[in-house]
Amino acid sequence: MTVRAQIDMLIDAGLAEASGRTAADLITLAADLPDLPGTVLAVHPDLAPASALAPLLTRRGKPGFVVVDMPDLDEFGPTPDIWLPDRPLYLLDEVDRGDDLRNWSPEEALPALAERGRTPLTTSEGISWLLQSPEFLEPNHCFMCIASRKPKAKPGTYDARTPAIWISGGTGRDGAARRDAPKVGWCWWRNRHTWLGFASAKGRYATA
Repeated sequence: MTVRAQIDMLIDAGLAEASGRTAADLITLAADLPDLPGTVLAVHPDLAPASALAPLLTRRGKPGFVVVDMPDLDEFGPTPDIWLPDRPLYLLDEVDRGDDLRNWSPEEALPALAERGRTPLTTSEGISWLLQSPEFLEPNHCFMCIASRKPKAKPGTYDARTPAIWISGGTGRDGAARRDAPKVGWCWWRNRHTWLGFASAKGRYATA
């Protein structure tokens, strides 16, 4: 899919409103990105934070949401070893949902991805991908975004919560009205879940 087709999809999803930019602005920001096969257009959190992108997700006519016990979602930024291009929009290469890593903990999956020469996705990148390819959010085939972590006061330490994107069952504080809606939540760093993979990419690009 061309970069222009991808930015049009993001605009149709509501990126202009979420970012406070016009559609024309967004098209201009994406105009110099190359059309590289197998790449996905990603939204930098400086353009629109994850909390603003989450409601743009839809499934079965229901908007996405952030769980009530993660009001600090936007404080989960890329870890120091994760490089993000210094521009509002950039490209992800060969995104994968990481199904083969289901039932691994984030702590176990991170070095495995590194050994494969892959980089985990941030929450904003995971949402960006689903806004263009919503079919990759399926029951029992959802994913974590372990490139996003919240630093703690002690240098080099992080909140044990780890962002993930899955489908609400409409239980508990989600509310029955949100059943089947896309959900941005969290799981513990050392916990395993049979239905959560680890989304990753081969790399990030701002130029050809």
